[in-house]
Amino acid sequence: MKPYFEQGGIRIFHGDCREMAASLTTENVRCIIADPPYGETSLEWDRWPEGWPGALAAAFPQIALSMWCWGSFRMFLERGAEIDKCWTLAQDIVWEKHNGSGFAADRFKRVHEFAVQWYAGAWGGVFKDPQVTNDATERQVRRKHRPPHTGEIGESAYTSEDGGPRLMRSVFHVRSEHGRAVNPTQKPIGVIEPLIRYSAAPGSVVLEPFMGSGTGLVVAKSLGLRAIGIDLREDQCEAAANRLIQELPLGMATS
Repeated sequence: MKPYFEQGGIRIFHGDCREMAASLTTENVRCIIADPPYGETSLEWDRWPEGWPGALAAAFPQIALSMWCWGSFRMFLERGAEIDKCWTLAQDIVWEKHNGSGFAADRFKRVHEFAVQWYAGAWGGVFKDPQVTNDATERQVRRKHRPPHTGEIGESAYTSEDGGPRLMRSVFHVRSEHGRAVNPTQKPIGVIEPLIRYSAAPGSVVLEPFMGSGTGLVVAKSLGLRAIGIDLREDQCEAAANRLIQELPLGMATS
């Protein structure tokens, strides 16, 4: 496949990720950041691409890898079974925005989205780099017996000290890209970076199959990782390429 854009270890392909997945089998992909159309509006581009979870899983059958998939609770209720056929659920995070959507006046205003981690292969082989924040407060730590309704949970690897590290929490409070987004569903760097840091092994490739404005590519580049972005819309490929050209450091070699 000839890239639409290629520079500094970042490649963009114009096309359907379901059709292109088979051509990626030799890539060292360890982390997928997927932001598919949720299929919740009447907009022309908002159509769930049937079969994409299986196509991506089939492309890397011998690799243990993570996939963070963005979506709404409704989307995962309707489409979760399709993902679950070929991926295993690991965990989820909640992104709380500073604004939100108000589709109806008789409901709570929705100011959040979910990112759910799924994995293929054995969990023990999946790369994991737990993220921490330096905002812990000093307190006495008491360990309790395991509740009967939970599985086996190992001891924490961290102790809390005043201002010291603690495991990053699963709710991210990050401003949305409203007013400056290139793509209508563009995710901010602040919610994508922790996911890639957690899931992408050093030297591996990050895959963004529904690239949009390419936030995952920008983050991967900033972390010294290679990345591949795919989008069905050529205008999004062009927008992401222009964004990357502006973001690439001066003097970075062209591939």
